[in-house]
Amino acid sequence: MPPASITLPPTMSSPATPALAASRASRSGDRRKRADRFGDRALFALCAAAALLAVVVLVLVAYQVVDGARPAMAKYGLSFITDTEWQPNFKVFGAGVPLFGTLVSSFSALLIGAPIAIAIGLFLSLLAPKGVAALVAPLVEMLAAIPSVILGFWGLLILAPFVQSTIEPFLHDTLGFIPIFGDPQTTGLSVFTASLILTIMIVPIIAAISRDLFMAVPRDLQDGAAALGATRWEVVRGVILPTTASGVVAASILGLGRALGEAIAVSQVIGGGIEIGKLFEPGDTLAARIALQFPGALSELHKSALFYLGVILLVIGLLSNLTAQWIGRRFSYQGVAAK
Repeated sequence: MPPASITLPPTMSSPATPALAASRASRSGDRRKRADRFGDRALFALCAAAALLAVVVLVLVAYQVVDGARPAMAKYGLSFITDTEWQPNFKVFGAGVPLFGTLVSSFSALLIGAPIAIAIGLFLSLLAPKGVAALVAPLVEMLAAIPSVILGFWGLLILAPFVQSTIEPFLHDTLGFIPIFGDPQTTGLSVFTASLILTIMIVPIIAAISRDLFMAVPRDLQDGAAALGATRWEVVRGVILPTTASGVVAASILGLGRALGEAIAVSQVIGGGIEIGKLFEPGDTLAARIALQFPGALSELHKSALFYLGVILLVIGLLSNLTAQWIGRRFSYQGVAAK
């Protein structure tokens, strides 16, 4: 008796199965492509919105500061930058004293702190044992987490007396012939003390970024230089630093920006001077004067003059960032040419 024939349903028939599978795969691929296109567009829109938001916030801040400074800008013009008189009771204002204090304290902090921070970055990334680096690196970064008001208190109670009793006499005995040091003081509150406080603030920023830059240098470059007989110092000087020069400069300018904008800690240790003085004499900064006087401004012109100080501070920050970009491009071009 012949076997009964079995009729398969259309979905199980062998000729239709490959076509059906291809159709399903095609639909699945179309869905994935649509999802990928949607994800690409969403990612682009999100990133563009974030960038646009940053630009809008920057423009709004700049507009508000410039708009608030218009009365003082119209009254004093550019002479406001060089005038040193600041007498709110007589409506006489000039930015010379705080501008001088800002530039001297910030660049002094950068001059002292950048070499220290770069040395810390080199030690943690290349020289220190792993256990030591794992212990020291978080401690260095914790300096950046200390509130500025706490650093100001410490500077007022500990650092200023130490500067007055130890550092000032030593520097006056050895380098007192340099006019910038001025006469010995009795309080320790000075532009130099403010520079030391700012140094403590910028060191962890520059050190952390420099360490990451040094660790990103390809190991092959270092091993190749060592194989040619280069010492550790020659590897650092000829390979590590040239490769990361633009990043280190950018990190230093970032630290400088931190120093330029600090107000509370600086106001506690700089002494509140009213004249352009020497390094060990009391002074003032743009940020400190704005922070201390804006809440109690005596008149609208006084408030506008403080806004004018803010405009100057914004311009200094912009110029420092443009300078950092220019230096970074110069280093990058030199590195490419050397290769």
